[in-house]
Amino acid sequence: MTISLKNLAGAFAITVLGTAAAAEELRIGTASLGGAFYPMGQSISNVVNEHAGNGISMVPIVTGGSVQNPNLIASGEVEIAITNNNLAVLATKGVGPYSGTGPIDIGAVAALHPSVLHMMVLADSDIQTIEDLRGKRVAVGPAGGGTLGFVNFLFPLHDMSVEDITPSFVSYADGFSQLTDGTVDATLALSGFPSGAVMQATAGAELRYIDFSEGMLEAALEANSAFVEVEVPADVYGTAEAGRVIGVNNMLVAPNSLDAATVQAVTAAIFDNLEELQAENANARQIDPAMSLNLAIPLHAGAQAYFDGQ
Repeated sequence: MTISLKNLAGAFAITVLGTAAAAEELRIGTASLGGAFYPMGQSISNVVNEHAGNGISMVPIVTGGSVQNPNLIASGEVEIAITNNNLAVLATKGVGPYSGTGPIDIGAVAALHPSVLHMMVLADSDIQTIEDLRGKRVAVGPAGGGTLGFVNFLFPLHDMSVEDITPSFVSYADGFSQLTDGTVDATLALSGFPSGAVMQATAGAELRYIDFSEGMLEAALEANSAFVEVEVPADVYGTAEAGRVIGVNNMLVAPNSLDAATVQAVTAAIFDNLEELQAENANARQIDPAMSLNLAIPLHAGAQAYFDGQ
């Protein structure tokens, strides 16, 4: 049998790429399996593995979510991760949840979908506004999660605290199950939309959004510029009206020490194949490439190089 030099070169190239792939395997920190971050990380990994080239591969890692992920980058347990604008700022300053770590040297790679605070009750509930949650049983997500962080931000603006409710610290899926079976009076969940937990709940019950009292959403946005107003269309969950909710833009972050060429290849894989990513992941349909130029922390050098070339 004759083996051509061309074939030998191809075999050699495969060997080299295989070695490079092992050296360039990026672990992307996501969240729990029930949240929106893990499916997003899985979809990003798929496009990176398909299109990044240069021996770069990516694998999604289950984590505690947006709060924990910058710490995992700092400890070297992941090379890239999903978090949100607000937490990215706190991480770079070494304050809030990162006061024990000190400033974490991360840069933004890409703007992703927004997470919104789903504040929901059964359609016939007498709870109309956040103030009406006083004395009520409320599912607030896992202890230490992003939802509780929003609660601790919003409640003081309403002269309230967590002590004014009976909190249930459960997963989003369990929180909405408790809402539909009457165990809690309201459920709060910071998640991308559509949220699987909410979708499952609406299969057997009609839900409604809790409203902000007049001027309170504006006050919240003024108090923290990292937060944004988001409208969730009525047809997302089959609600009678659209939801006017508070949210935060999520982003992909990486340590600034990560090779710029690697980050540029990852950024290119995402945005040059955005339609493919959006076809696989519903939350990715909310990604606006222009938002990557307006994030709360500076772009990683590799991401900056990609966008400079567009």
